[in-house]
Amino acid sequence: MSDLPLSPAQKPAGARSWIETLGLAHILLGLFLLIYPAMASDFFLTQIGGYSLVLGMISLSLMLLAGYGGMVSLAQITVAGAAGYVVAIFGVNNSGVHGFGWPWWVFVPLAIAIASLVSALIGWIAVRTEGIYTIMITLAVATACFYFTQQNYALFNGFPGYNGLRAPEVFGVYWRDPVPFYYLCLAMATLAYAAVLYGARSTFGLTLQAIRDNPRRMRAIGFNVTAHKVFAWWLAGLIAGAAGVLLVWFNGRISPGTIAVGPAINILVIAIIGGLRHPIGPFLGAVVVTLMQTFAIDIIGAERFNTLIGLVFLLIVFISPDGILGLWERFRPQAGREDWRTFRTATKQVGNKGRKT
Repeated sequence: MSDLPLSPAQKPAGARSWIETLGLAHILLGLFLLIYPAMASDFFLTQIGGYSLVLGMISLSLMLLAGYGGMVSLAQITVAGAAGYVVAIFGVNNSGVHGFGWPWWVFVPLAIAIASLVSALIGWIAVRTEGIYTIMITLAVATACFYFTQQNYALFNGFPGYNGLRAPEVFGVYWRDPVPFYYLCLAMATLAYAAVLYGARSTFGLTLQAIRDNPRRMRAIGFNVTAHKVFAWWLAGLIAGAAGVLLVWFNGRISPGTIAVGPAINILVIAIIGGLRHPIGPFLGAVVVTLMQTFAIDIIGAERFNTLIGLVFLLIVFISPDGILGLWERFRPQAGREDWRTFRTATKQVGNKGRKT
């Protein structure tokens, strides 16, 4: 039996401290995000912090499908838009169309539920294909939904969409104010991140990853591959739906442009830039793209911005197919120090045993 000390990941759950369970990186990141409002202006708090968290959640729903299920979707912004339109129709708007004025604690759960059902329906169609065909089907769905909302004035108010969508005021706090909105986005993003991280280690998550690697074998031993995939789409719809509600409150409006093909591709770019191997990747990609959208567009101009995004995307993928996470794994010094510490411990123990004999 080896006498090498166990790493935190190798220890039983009951033998770990709370720091080892959460991880030092998670603790430091959480502390930074909690005190971020004390260091940032209102602009950075909402336009960078809050917006990055919202885009990160939508990209996280894509990461759940692509990273763990092997199903790349270009319809996640469509799912988020479904939740946004429910908020506009059943909440209050200034467009003079619908706006039933239901309370937020009724239409918000309804919006998330409808978005999850829309996602499951898209998944039920898409899981019959694999690879590039799944991408093309979800792109076709996203494009069809864009044109349908643009041409339908009776339900979606056509091209103008809905304006004047306000976040609720609860206990005297208006949730679109910079600090409350940031913490609301942070709470929802943390919940979604923790759920995906926990789900990946659950029985369902491990089964989904096994289906991703070898669906034929999983089907042969009795697993319902289609049901597992569709359920993954439903779970991804919950995350994208919650982000869609926050996105509507952030913009104050929703229109067909919100769910156009461009934003759909941007979500894929964000997820790939950040990395699809871990749930933190989409949030890293969202921060990078949001910073570029906020500052680089003024330097190079709006007409060349997509070219810049494409060049950054190609550069990161060329250097590291796993995105920013892959770069971190490749260059972080901690990995070398950990290997050196393990080597020194092993050689010391071997020397001690040699002296005893």
